[in-house]
Amino acid sequence: MVRISIPTLPKAPLLPPSGLSILPLPQAASYLAQFLENGKGNTVMLTGAGVSVDSGIRAYRGEKGTYSNPNYKPILYHELVEDSDRGDMFSKADVVHSDWARSFLGYPPVRDAQPNPTHIYIAALQHLGLAPKLITQNVDNLHRKASSLLSPTYDKSSILELHGTLAKVHCLKHRHEQTRDVYQDEISRMNPIWDQEAKEAERTGRRPRTNPDGDVELHGVDYRSFSVPPCRVCEREKVKSSMVKPNVVFFGETITPAVRDESLHLISSSSSLLILGTSLATYSAFRLVKLAVEHKKPVLMITTGPTRADPFMGKRLDKMDRVAGDVLGKYLDEAVKTSTGKEVEDVKRYLHTGVVKRPPEVEGPRAEG
Repeated sequence: MVRISIPTLPKAPLLPPSGLSILPLPQAASYLAQFLENGKGNTVMLTGAGVSVDSGIRAYRGEKGTYSNPNYKPILYHELVEDSDRGDMFSKADVVHSDWARSFLGYPPVRDAQPNPTHIYIAALQHLGLAPKLITQNVDNLHRKASSLLSPTYDKSSILELHGTLAKVHCLKHRHEQTRDVYQDEISRMNPIWDQEAKEAERTGRRPRTNPDGDVELHGVDYRSFSVPPCRVCEREKVKSSMVKPNVVFFGETITPAVRDESLHLISSSSSLLILGTSLATYSAFRLVKLAVEHKKPVLMITTGPTRADPFMGKRLDKMDRVAGDVLGKYLDEAVKTSTGKEVEDVKRYLHTGVVKRPPEVEGPRAEG
């Protein structure tokens, strides 16, 4: 029997706020400036769900590090897919129907979300060459939207999506890939009653609670009427059709070797690591911080609440327990004042433009998740 749980933070004693956490904002921004200057344009950024809260996407954890919805049962990879003796991948029909129904309803809020100021600030750091490479745990595509605002021709390889993206889907057997919007439209055509309900929920603002992975939790729903389209690429190529899955890493699934190796290479070849808006509960992200510390690279973490990396504080890792966007915005305001050039003008044009639309259930400080 496979037992998989949602990643949680290891129990650790609460640490008193560091000196960096209580610095006035101008001094905190100055500290970030010095950190980036020492990085000499080779700082890698690592982001998590916290940076997307102001775009209306809930973080998994609140400001105290606890899971925000402890009764929620996410989509688990081993429930969705099994490996048969013949080596064929097949799905359990009831699980597939329920998971795709939940994903069908949860995708539109993520698809429609717009970059908030923090996304713009992070894109600005990349555009200005201050921290050109970004590793994100987020699957919401908002970092790419922000980068395309500053530069429609931005280097797409500069953003590594550690856990994939909701913007695409693929079939499991042949890895045929297509855009999520195309597949979403096909689901809508095959499920007119569900589509009508989804549109009514959007019109009235009664959308179900959406998690950062685009999944929602539904109760008392009969999923048997929900139809899941097969892979049309398989059909066109006249090969055995396969189940289609969002291009995201499900709970219980491992990241691909290519993504793992690229993330480790980015850390190994960097001069420093800037961590923004994450508790680092997932091991795929935590091991990157662990690697940076082991390689004696300076690490600065700007996030709220406890994190998995807190025991590294004082071992080449510094932490500001505060909202990352506030520090980034203040730093960039000063950085572009006396600078010139096309990239600077691009940043000035969009610097404080992002859209702030907080999730309705989120109260209090902007949890960094």
